[in-house]
Amino acid sequence: MKIGYVRVSTAEQNTIRQEKLMEELGVERIYTDKASGKNKDRPELNNMLDFVREGDTVIVESFSRFARSAKDLLDLVDKLHRKGVEFISKKESIDTSTPQGKFMLTVFGALAELEREQILQRQAEGIAAAKEAGKYKGRKPIEVDETLFIEQYRAWKNGETAPKFICKKLGISHATFYRRVKDYEIKHGIITEVQG
Repeated sequence: MKIGYVRVSTAEQNTIRQEKLMEELGVERIYTDKASGKNKDRPELNNMLDFVREGDTVIVESFSRFARSAKDLLDLVDKLHRKGVEFISKKESIDTSTPQGKFMLTVFGALAELEREQILQRQAEGIAAAKEAGKYKGRKPIEVDETLFIEQYRAWKNGETAPKFICKKLGISHATFYRRVKDYEIKHGIITEVQG
């Protein structure tokens, strides 16, 4: 049986192009996910993996629809092969029923992962260059009502409340609360900054 797997990243994207290809290839059953390829735990992918039987062939438009890393791709194809199921990716002309197809699957998967690593590296280099030029400030500081913070800080110091209640009231994390406490105490000479 020919089984198609179709995936788009968001609910807003449409699957028409991939579905049309599946129809042209004579696919008898289609499983569709609208989710990021980074997440291996996709409902329809899992349903398809449960459904396939020995002798079936899983067809995808391109292997990036199936998996986002070489490791994930090879793991998924290995699961199929253990069930006696072949894998075809049309865009890359990969057919795992042939030795050449198995080899090409590994090569394409590794190349795709290399490309993603290079993109991440370029992003990191861009951020570092922007920081150096003073154009990248990172995340904006969390806004906290100063008057409310001081009021809660004093209540805490007097033993009238606890940090967990203050965090809830101010809508901040414990880490942010203690960071603000330290800044406040240094600013008002309650403590002096420890030089490291």
